[in-house]
Amino acid sequence: MIVNSVKSQYNREYIISEGVEEIMEKQKRNSFSGSIGFVLAAAGSAVGLGNIWRFPYLAAKDGGGLYLVIYLILALTFGFTLLVTEIAIGRKTKQSPLTAYSKLQSKWGFLGVLACLVPIIILPYYCVIGGWVLKYFLAFLTGEGLQAAGDDYFTGFITQEVSPMVLLVIFLAVVSIIIILGVNNGIEKFSKVLMPVLILLVLGIAIFSLTISHTDDQGVTRTGLEGLKIYVVPDFSGLTVKGFFTVLLDAMGQLFFSLSVAMGIMVAYGSYVKDDDNLVRSINQIEIFDTVVAFLAGVMIIPAVFTFMGREGMEASGPSLMFVSLPKVFAAMGKVGNVIGCLFFAMVLFAALTSAISVMEAVVSSLMDKFHLSRLKASLIEMGIALIGGIAVCLGYNKWYFEFKLPNGATAQILDIMDYLSNNLFMPLVAIGTCILVGWIIKPKTIVDEVEKGGAKFGRRGLYIVMVKYIAPVLLVILLLKSVGILTII
Repeated sequence: MIVNSVKSQYNREYIISEGVEEIMEKQKRNSFSGSIGFVLAAAGSAVGLGNIWRFPYLAAKDGGGLYLVIYLILALTFGFTLLVTEIAIGRKTKQSPLTAYSKLQSKWGFLGVLACLVPIIILPYYCVIGGWVLKYFLAFLTGEGLQAAGDDYFTGFITQEVSPMVLLVIFLAVVSIIIILGVNNGIEKFSKVLMPVLILLVLGIAIFSLTISHTDDQGVTRTGLEGLKIYVVPDFSGLTVKGFFTVLLDAMGQLFFSLSVAMGIMVAYGSYVKDDDNLVRSINQIEIFDTVVAFLAGVMIIPAVFTFMGREGMEASGPSLMFVSLPKVFAAMGKVGNVIGCLFFAMVLFAALTSAISVMEAVVSSLMDKFHLSRLKASLIEMGIALIGGIAVCLGYNKWYFEFKLPNGATAQILDIMDYLSNNLFMPLVAIGTCILVGWIIKPKTIVDEVEKGGAKFGRRGLYIVMVKYIAPVLLVILLLKSVGILTII
């Protein structure tokens, strides 16, 4: 009897102590000082290279306004569902991606591992590209924009053995310092300064792009406003059912980059949101912020490229658009092109930094939560991993160069393989797993209750439940099958 009483007392004390520890952990965890800090940090994460070099290309390729309309509809439904889910998971568990999923459902810890693996793979090559952006910014800043527009300039630079590595180290060091400074003194303060500057630069360059005109060697005059028309007016000519699904899947794939979902980032940032902050309002602001910047990225680039290079120039995407086509556009502008090029690459550099910071934070917060490391130690570990991976990516363009055929038919080097694994394979798998976990295991009510905490009104509640249970998983499976080259009929 006495033994049982002692055992019972011990169990009660153990449960109480565990509960106290959990409360203390939540109190000890850093948090954004307010919703503005969170929105700017999350928007900074979303406004990255994917928005600047991929969104305009897809819009030009997929019928201009048709793509924009489909993207907007998906952003308000599909993207909204994934964004709400991840941020709510983070705030509810007060954990980073590596540990948050197992806290929701103990047998689903593998999803956290997968979600943490995505930013681990992305950060090394993202920092390498950040180094490339820094190179072009310095070239235009020092008046060497004309040389940067040369046919072999980009290839000549990335195949060098030392220069890309030096710029990788500089870019990674800046990102690491901001992460080491913490959520409030690093990420939040940096975002509050950089994001308004970034928006002003995007807006300024977009307006300038609409004012330009150019007459080519054949005597054909093109204007920025004509380029804008191509961008925003829907083109239904030759549209088939297969073509429509291509536009749909392109827009859906772009949302992963645009909203920073399925990378563990929004789970990590969500864990820093205070319980009394209005999640619905913050998520709406992030959606608006991201969609406006994505649209303006197109206004910046498409009219300028069309004016100086015609429709043929609009076929470039990714690095070839950013580092080959656009420098030629700036060179064709004459003296003012060097100034515009400098401002453009400053803006791209800011966007790359805010995104890289969020990618690194997803990993650092995971290491801190899982292994109870200090922020400094976790940051140095991830910095080391990113540096080794980044050096391998740089060597992939010279000493370690090889060509590998991907399942989707593309020819790849080290950077392309890492990009394919993270974006085409792991990110759709994380998103599918998250929808199954929330939609069918822990039930959507878990997320709805978190979102409505403190009396917040969840306006798209019914839509969210239908999307997370039925529509989003189906769309994601189709996207995954298309991405890995299995589904070829659409």
